[in-house]
Amino acid sequence: MKKEIRKKELIKTAYDLFITKGYENTSVDEIIAKAGIAKGTYYYHFESKEQMLEEVIDMMIYNGIERAKQVVNSDLKMEEKLVYTILALRVSPEEQSVQNAIHTKENIILHEKINNKIIDEATPLISSIVREGIKDGIFIMDDNVEERVRMSLILSNEMFDHTEITKESVYVFIDTLEKIYGAKKGTLSFIGNLIKEEQNEK
Repeated sequence: MKKEIRKKELIKTAYDLFITKGYENTSVDEIIAKAGIAKGTYYYHFESKEQMLEEVIDMMIYNGIERAKQVVNSDLKMEEKLVYTILALRVSPEEQSVQNAIHTKENIILHEKINNKIIDEATPLISSIVREGIKDGIFIMDDNVEERVRMSLILSNEMFDHTEITKESVYVFIDTLEKIYGAKKGTLSFIGNLIKEEQNEK
């Protein structure tokens, strides 16, 4: 138990440094110095800086899932729950630099692993919202709920992985989501404003 607490403290220390200095500009020695531990203690828990990055992003995913659960249990409209749950899984603006670290060629395998983990964790949550929406007549589809949700998450990842998002791509994105979930045209049009707000914050 004590070892697990120490490991979580080290991950939080690394997270803080990655946020303030950036992943590339933070050394293992700096993490060790800020944590006030011996080098052996660090390497007892983590094999490398890359493993620490994976653990930090795992923590970010866990926090995103917790935020998503709060949305699922909220009083929002069903279609809003669907979208805000997906948005809750996204990193905050200050965490973007950490997220960007997995977009390098060196971390391409880690990038794919992280994306798959997010999709695996999020699919059951979002599927529960979609099933409620089917009962309420907002969404019309066959029994392939999980596969449709998984497909929408893959599409969302691809959409938001690009810095330049055009008006045309937003239109097609919304139109595709409405077709995936069998929603009436215009049901998810509010997504356009959310994307615009996010782009303005960058």
